[in-house]
Amino acid sequence: MLALRLSLGAQPAVQVRRLLVAGASAGTGFLLLSALGHALSHPDPAASALRLAWCTAPLAATVHLAVAVARTDPATRPRPGLSAVGLGPVKLMAVSAATTALSCVLGSVLALLAFLQLRGDLTGMPLGGGAQEFLAAGRPLPLPAALTLLALVPLSASAAVAAALRPREPVTGAGRAVRAYGRFGAYRRTPVQDSFGAYGRFGRQLGAAARGRRTATEAPSPEQDGARAQSAEETAGSSPAVVPPPVPTAAPSGLPWGIAVLAVGLAVEAPASRTGSEAGPAAFLGLALTSLGLALVGPGLTHLCGRLLQAVRPGALRLLAGRVLMTEATRIGRPLGVVCAVMSAAYAMASLHDRDDPSAGPLVVLGVLLVAGCTVATLLTAAVEAKQAHADTTASLRRLGAPAGTLRRAAALRAVALLALFGPLTVAVAELSAWPLSG
Repeated sequence: MLALRLSLGAQPAVQVRRLLVAGASAGTGFLLLSALGHALSHPDPAASALRLAWCTAPLAATVHLAVAVARTDPATRPRPGLSAVGLGPVKLMAVSAATTALSCVLGSVLALLAFLQLRGDLTGMPLGGGAQEFLAAGRPLPLPAALTLLALVPLSASAAVAAALRPREPVTGAGRAVRAYGRFGAYRRTPVQDSFGAYGRFGRQLGAAARGRRTATEAPSPEQDGARAQSAEETAGSSPAVVPPPVPTAAPSGLPWGIAVLAVGLAVEAPASRTGSEAGPAAFLGLALTSLGLALVGPGLTHLCGRLLQAVRPGALRLLAGRVLMTEATRIGRPLGVVCAVMSAAYAMASLHDRDDPSAGPLVVLGVLLVAGCTVATLLTAAVEAKQAHADTTASLRRLGAPAGTLRRAAALRAVALLALFGPLTVAVAELSAWPLSG
């Protein structure tokens, strides 16, 4: 009931994103039911299993979108005071998973109703033509099998959301504060554990208080803060009121692996393109590897794009745009790499359309539109999540006097830079992947 109340009381933008998840679930459920109908109409189990295997791509795209939407849901975001009323991180994670399951169940119900309507089970007027191949009109529909297939999307999406939003303990590492709980639930940031009776030992708390006074004495004065802010403003250049946000020094670690997988995929596809033979298992394996490589290089290339924006005496605009790209390289780069992989694979698979099978045409179009739409929607949702993560920084910049036009120009500069880097790369990989598949 709590998940239902949070779903009904959300803002319109949140409701639109949840409706997108429901629509993606409906499309994926319809494709799964179509694979079941094809299995009922054809005795060849291999062809039916292949159609069911092709549904894994829409299923993965739907789950990816559901996770992205759940991460941007403000109703399930941890806030101060919620733990006092029983809504801790674990409960909010369960509520988010339940909300995702409700959206996916709504889509699965719509898919079942649409499939039964086209079969003629509701109105008695089945759809004719080539649709008979995947509707299996006139044959009894096994309800347990249909419900099992429809349950794949809600279960997979809710499990993925629970895994993505589960409470995590901070990892102990050099240069990072480690969260721990001391005696009586006291919150501190030290990895050192007290031995038995050490908390009340004479002089221990006096030493801690002395350390605290020394830290406060060594803290910079307001005059020093003002001098540092003034030097930062002078460094910024054209817009002295803009102070760029902090930037991580370490780049994402997936760029070398992605380049290696991409090179292996193109190398696997090369023999088929030289011999001019028909597309075989090697060509499909190479296409899968190239798509995986594009998805892996997304965060690293986004971080590199941020570095390139700040090269050669940057001003405040390029500094701001580049540092935001470097900070959000993982959050934005992953869905961007997936979008490039989907576009490249769709362009390469366009030559494999079987025109002799009229029943496969609408399903292929539905699958391509579903995967492409889910990946683009995931990318836009990740952009919304990045905007929410930088809301405090944006507010601080505006309080310092940064004009709103500067922030908008920085966002436009980031989009243009990403398009200039990922666009030619996607086109080149798509062309190289299409040669062996076209024979």
